[in-house]
Amino acid sequence: MRVALTRDFVKKIAVTGKQIDYRDTRLKGLVLRVTPSGVKSWYCEYARGKRIWLGRADAVGYSEANDAAQAIMSDFYRGIDPAEARKPPIEVPTLEAFLDGDYATWARANQRAHVQNLARLKTAFKGLLSRKLDAVTALDIERWRGGQVERGLSHETINRDISSIKACLNRAVDWEVLDRNPLEKVKKARTDDRIKVRYLTEVEENRLRTALDAREERRRSERDSANAWRKSREHELLPDLRDVAFTDHLKPLVLLSINTGARRGELFDLCWENVDIDRRILTVSGATAKSKRTRHIPLNREATVVLASWRKQTGRREGLLFVNDDGNRFDRVNTSWRRLLKNAAITDFRWHDMRHHFASKLVMGGVDLNTVRELLGHSDYSMTLRYAHLAPEHKLKAVEVLDR
Repeated sequence: MRVALTRDFVKKIAVTGKQIDYRDTRLKGLVLRVTPSGVKSWYCEYARGKRIWLGRADAVGYSEANDAAQAIMSDFYRGIDPAEARKPPIEVPTLEAFLDGDYATWARANQRAHVQNLARLKTAFKGLLSRKLDAVTALDIERWRGGQVERGLSHETINRDISSIKACLNRAVDWEVLDRNPLEKVKKARTDDRIKVRYLTEVEENRLRTALDAREERRRSERDSANAWRKSREHELLPDLRDVAFTDHLKPLVLLSINTGARRGELFDLCWENVDIDRRILTVSGATAKSKRTRHIPLNREATVVLASWRKQTGRREGLLFVNDDGNRFDRVNTSWRRLLKNAAITDFRWHDMRHHFASKLVMGGVDLNTVRELLGHSDYSMTLRYAHLAPEHKLKAVEVLDR
């Protein structure tokens, strides 16, 4: 109902037992609502279905309600959302509080390596942890970058840290903790995208395999010696390692890495349900893959023999392929791996480089880059391009067009 709202009109309104809205004819948006019980309240309806309560008429007079409604309508016509403007400001947390709070909760749900990622952010940007998020500036990061360069850190490492903190602040923007990312203009340093790929030469691979076999024989000989000692003293004998294909986890893990290109964590998470020896297919589940996408890796002859022998040896057809002494997920291989590399006289080679070795051998064998990308599970084709230089005959054929 449209009426000219006044102080006297408000006082004289009769209670009808129905809810009635009286809209002021002089100020668009000012509304007086009378409930069935007779309670009178002021509202400002600034858009269809959008209104703000101004107070009860017995506490807020017509003049006050009119002034408040005018201010709200003024904001609305200037493009300001009155409802948003009336919300209390969000308290901006410090970087440390944000990393320990909402960001940690998000990371646990979305990042497999959330513990390492959070620890890295806290370590790299330790000097900024006490700053509020909106007080972290691009200049702070540039000063930090200069200090990291002086310490001798590579631009690749620095770029990864910058990407991490920018991603962290992007989450704060998404969650409306910040209006904008204060680091949005910080650029990564230029680096050589085609980094050198470390893979084993034929001689190095032969030395690695020889060292693996020597380690197996040494462990078997040590077990033989231990059992001879135990037998002479009538002690219970330990399992004979000459009756099994592998003395422990290391050799099958290394051979599978070389022949499948699977990441170490993917192998640790691999279950027998994902291994089809008959069809010679290994499935890396999206739940454990870095890309979050399931991929299927065909098994060559050596990988098939390794898996068949390991299944026979463990006697398992379900659950994890590799477990520790407690039957839980296997997650440690560093000590035995470093000792193996030392015995094989191989330097500057990480476990992850066996993945590069797998891809490099495929490319040098004439396999096209897109197939290599699918086998590695790269979501970004640029990641696979690092192996392009290993197939120079493609570029040679391209420039030979000029000879014609």
